[in-house]
Amino acid sequence: MANFTDLTNKVNVVLDAIEGHIASKPRLIVAITGAPASGKSTLSEELLRRLKIKKIDAQIVPMDGFHLDNRILDEMNMRPRKGAPETFDAHGFIQLIRTIREGRPAYYPVFDRPRDIAIAGAGLVSPECQVVIVEGNYLMFDEDPWRELAPMWDLTIRWDVPLPELRGRLIQRWLSLNHSRTNAVRRAEGNDIPNAERVLAHALPCDITLPAIGAL
Repeated sequence: MANFTDLTNKVNVVLDAIEGHIASKPRLIVAITGAPASGKSTLSEELLRRLKIKKIDAQIVPMDGFHLDNRILDEMNMRPRKGAPETFDAHGFIQLIRTIREGRPAYYPVFDRPRDIAIAGAGLVSPECQVVIVEGNYLMFDEDPWRELAPMWDLTIRWDVPLPELRGRLIQRWLSLNHSRTNAVRRAEGNDIPNAERVLAHALPCDITLPAIGAL
């Protein structure tokens, strides 16, 4: 119950910020960023639920759909680094955000984590959508070409989770996909944790920074 209350309080902070902006814009684009396993999806989904209660047309657009396909990563010898900035179609993602900003219909790919593939054209942001919640690791990332995104957001939110806690969450993510503990630790320490360290080291400042659930 304490964790749920903590999440509710954090969502309230973000909702207040959205409501402070939404009256002056036909469409608000909110970036929710942070290291892998920081809780971006949890925050995004609860925020979406609360916006719908308020009768605000909103949608989540995950960056994960822009993972390069495993075949391409194999050709690049980058498959062991899947999830690193270089293993995404960054330019395609940037173009999607431009299209969303223009208010035109925007189709986007969705990542199927259990199957480890992106499904093309599986999502649509309609012109009527008032609030677009974009979530991903590299939305406020100070490396090219990702830094081009920073001016495109109307509101930026960062989950600030300490690295030791992220390590436990990243291992648990692989365990939940039925990997052995040895393999889960190997995957987390070989790729996910270096990606998390890179996100933390190259983070651009956000409008709102939220501490981890349960942190002061």
